[in-house]
Amino acid sequence: MGHGGNVIDELVTDHREVEELFGRIEALPSGAKNRKLYAEQATMELVRHSVAEEEYLYPAVREHLPGGDALADKELEDHARAEQIMKDLEGREPDDPEFDRLIGMLMREIREHLADEEQNLFPRLRATCPADALDELGDKVRKAKKTAPTRPHPSAPDKPPANKLVAPGTGLVDRLRDTLTGRGKGN
Repeated sequence: MGHGGNVIDELVTDHREVEELFGRIEALPSGAKNRKLYAEQATMELVRHSVAEEEYLYPAVREHLPGGDALADKELEDHARAEQIMKDLEGREPDDPEFDRLIGMLMREIREHLADEEQNLFPRLRATCPADALDELGDKVRKAKKTAPTRPHPSAPDKPPANKLVAPGTGLVDRLRDTLTGRGKGN
């Protein structure tokens, strides 16, 4: 979380980290306790990543890409589906058959979304957005991830300015809850 570079490099590094967590989940047998730990860690990363994209990347897509409004709206729909799956997964234990179904759905949804961003959205943005603007967006995304929520909040606003106002406070509460419960930490 916070790797340096322009916004595209930052987000692609996040993608690799989430994929690594998915690989850890897939490497464990159904019902294994650590599947829950890795699912929590993936959710925490995905939520921070998504909030930062919603605050800064998608407004840049709307501004710099032809048809950017439709592209950003599609990305927000992808986020909403994934966030609802993460919310449904939140209360499940790894030995619950529903856990396996939901984590499988989440991994498919996220992998499709990441592939689409990396193969379509990011190259188009790199071609049309000035390099200094991409660098500035990278700084803003890194800063946003530090205060972003770590838990799914499907009903939270996903467009500026409301999301920029709500996210830091929600993030503070989430991080406090994570600390108190040990969420995302191995025993």
